[in-house]
Amino acid sequence: MSAIVCAGDEFISADLLARALAEAGVDAEFRRIDSRWPTEPFAAFDGVREAAGDPARLAELVRGADALVTHLAPLTAEVLAAGRGSLRVVGVTRGGPVNVDVAAATAAGALVVHLPGRNLGAVAEFCIGTMICAMRGLPAAASELAAGQWDAAGFRYERTGLELRAATVGLVGLGAVGLRVAELLRAFGSTVLAHDPYASAEAAQRVGVRLVALPELLSGSDVVSVHARLTPETKQMIDAGALDAMRPGAVLVNTARGELVDTRAVDAALESGKLRAAVLDVFDPEPPAPDDPLLRRPNVFATPHLAGASRQVAEESAARIAAEVATVLSGGTPGNCANPEVTGTRTVEPWSSS
Repeated sequence: MSAIVCAGDEFISADLLARALAEAGVDAEFRRIDSRWPTEPFAAFDGVREAAGDPARLAELVRGADALVTHLAPLTAEVLAAGRGSLRVVGVTRGGPVNVDVAAATAAGALVVHLPGRNLGAVAEFCIGTMICAMRGLPAAASELAAGQWDAAGFRYERTGLELRAATVGLVGLGAVGLRVAELLRAFGSTVLAHDPYASAEAAQRVGVRLVALPELLSGSDVVSVHARLTPETKQMIDAGALDAMRPGAVLVNTARGELVDTRAVDAALESGKLRAAVLDVFDPEPPAPDDPLLRRPNVFATPHLAGASRQVAEESAARIAAEVATVLSGGTPGNCANPEVTGTRTVEPWSSS
């Protein structure tokens, strides 16, 4: 019988992973362990990041195991070396396996499978909902009412905002999440622009998006929503110059990575009135400093990296990774693999850090 380590947490538990594997037809001894994320924050470990758990304990559990399935466990070189000779596959319920030392997994002979776009539905719905809230000034109005202040001046013309059907929305990045956001915006009747040097023209046309250069997107959009991958080229791509190029009174939404946006420049743009509002679900660093002035602005809708949090994400991610692991254990080729050179399998889609 196979032995599989299920390393869960308080979002995707070891029990949920084991149940998904059993439902996928995997007959195995399940070795379960859970970290306390998100109650305790994730951290960087030896060569991996955004990880939670005890590498030494994982190394003990992985000895003799055929597979390891996880969400955030720190799969360091130490952990993966302990699985050398038995470990065939590592399954990660994330868009990109940033918590895995992929080189060490390759050296151990283990495929690393993952789930690009695993939370695209949750993130896309979050984007649409918060765009509406930010354009209409709803977070500040709700906060004022909770504090006992009835502000009927929100009906004054100069304080009202756009409806999505009248707005032009610019998407910086048109990957899986960006495409889903575009589909939802199309239903509202929005005009949608996108900038992505790697986007498929056919996919953009299918969802009614016009691909443009970044300067045209910035100057032509009422809402700019960031969905780019973090690379050396995209780091702080939304800087003071980009913000200055945006329409006066525009809204900025960032659910991708905090490092894509210069938050000090955003603070200045909000102070000057250049930006009407900002929606920030991601920060650099995370968590942001408690005294960060940006968080206290009434026209900032800030959330603690929750855009991808839904029950569907947890349950469907467990089911999808279980199917991938079952495929590998039965001798098949996985759909998304970070190190196909291990067996010559083909990567269908490059992994991202989302």
